[in-house]
Amino acid sequence: MAYDKKRPVKRLTVCLLGIGFAGTLVLGARADAMGLLEVYNAALQNDPAYQSAIHDNEAGRENRVLGRANLLPTVSADYSGSKNKAEQTQPDAYGNPFTTHPNYVSSQADLTLRQPIYSPDGVAKYHEGIAQADYSDAQFSGKQQDLVLRVVEAYCNALLAQEQLSLAVAQRDAFAEQRAVNDHMFALGEGTKTDMLETQAKLDLAEAQLIEARDNHTTYLQALEAMVGREVTQLDGLADGFQVKPLQPVSFDEWRTLALKNNPEIQAQRFVVEASQQEVYRNRAGHLPHVDFVASLSKEKADNIDYYTTDSMVRSAGIQVTVPIYSGGSVNASTRQASAGLLKAKSDLDDQINKTLLDLHKQHYAVMSGSAKIGALVKSVDSARLLVTATKQSIKGGVRVNVDLLNAEQQLYSAQRDLAQARYTYLIADLTLRSDAGMLTANDLRNVAAYFSKAQ
Repeated sequence: MAYDKKRPVKRLTVCLLGIGFAGTLVLGARADAMGLLEVYNAALQNDPAYQSAIHDNEAGRENRVLGRANLLPTVSADYSGSKNKAEQTQPDAYGNPFTTHPNYVSSQADLTLRQPIYSPDGVAKYHEGIAQADYSDAQFSGKQQDLVLRVVEAYCNALLAQEQLSLAVAQRDAFAEQRAVNDHMFALGEGTKTDMLETQAKLDLAEAQLIEARDNHTTYLQALEAMVGREVTQLDGLADGFQVKPLQPVSFDEWRTLALKNNPEIQAQRFVVEASQQEVYRNRAGHLPHVDFVASLSKEKADNIDYYTTDSMVRSAGIQVTVPIYSGGSVNASTRQASAGLLKAKSDLDDQINKTLLDLHKQHYAVMSGSAKIGALVKSVDSARLLVTATKQSIKGGVRVNVDLLNAEQQLYSAQRDLAQARYTYLIADLTLRSDAGMLTANDLRNVAAYFSKAQ
C-alpha cells in the first residue's frame, strides 16, 4: 500500500471528533467531578499550547499555496498621472524663436501578465512549499498526540497527589489515635514513656508529610486547571478491579517498525530533509536561464511634450529570456550553504530516530513489566494489611510492642502509595508507547478513561 503523507493527520482529526462526542456524553453525569474525557475536551478548547499549535499549523499550511504561486501567472497593473506646465521654444515660419507655455495632463496605464515557462527555481520553491506544509501537518499531528499525553499525565498526577493526601491524612489520624491510646495506657500505668515518644515522633513526621502532600495536591490541580481553563475541585478516581490489558503487538520489533513509519516527529524531520533538498535545487537554479511568457497592454496620454495632444495604446505579447551571467559568487555560496543545511537536516533526522527508538524501548519495557510490578504491589498491600492486623493482636498478647505497629502501618501506607503510582505510571507508559509509534487514537484515550469511575 502506498504511503499517504496526510493519513496520520486525517486519522487523528477523525479521532478527535470521536473524543469530543464521547466527552459530551460524560458531561451529563456529574457537574462537580470531572472525568478524563471531559478534561480532555476542555483542554482542546482552552490549553494555550494546543491553541498555539493550531494557529502555527494554519500558518504552515499556507506554504503549499506560496510554493504553487511560483508556477502560476502573475498579473500587475500600473498607473501614473501628472499635471505638466512646460515652456517650449521653436522657430516660427520666419525663423524667429517663438515661445509657448503649454499646460497639459499626461497619464500612463499598463496591464502586464507574466507566466513562467521554464523556471527551475520556481519548481524547487513549489516542491519546497509542499514539504514545508507537510512538515507543519506532521508537527501538528505530534502536538495533538502530545496534548493527549499531557492531559493524562496531569490528570494522573493530580489523582496521585490526591491519593497521597488521603493516605497522609489517614496516616496522621492513625498516629494521633495511637498516641491517644499510649497516653491512656501510660495514665493507667501500663504504658511506657518510650512508646509515647515513638508515637509522637511518627505523628510529627506525619504532620510534615501531610503539609507537603497538601502543597503537591494544590500544585498539580493548578497545573490541570491551567490546561482546562476552569476550576477543578474533584476528579474521577481509579475504579476497583484495575486490570492490565495485554499489549498488542507484543514484539518490540513491530513497535519499532510502526514508529519508523508513523512517528510524527520522525515524519516532520523527513519533511525538513525534503525541504532542504529543494533549497539546494533552488539555489543551484541561480545559474540557469529563466523563460517567461509576457503579455501587456499599455495606454498613454501625452507621454511627452512633443506629443502632448496625442493618445496611444500598445498591445504586446512575447517571450522573455533571462540568462544569469555573474552575481558576485552569491549563487555558489548560497548553494554551499544550502548543502550544509541539508547535511544538518539528515543528521537531525538520525538523531530524532535514535531519541524516538530509545524512548520507545523504555516505554515498551515499562508496559511489559507494569503488569508484574502492579501484581506484586497488590500482594504487598494485602500483606501489609495483614501485618497491621497481626501486629495489633500480637501487642495485645504481649509479643509485639508499639514501635512494631507504627512500622507496620508505615509499611502499609508506603505500599498503597507505590501501588497507586505504579498504576498511573503504567497508564502513561502505555499511551506514550503508542504515541512514540504514531498510533495514538481516540480509542486509546477511551480505554484509559474506562479505568476511572465517577466520584461519589
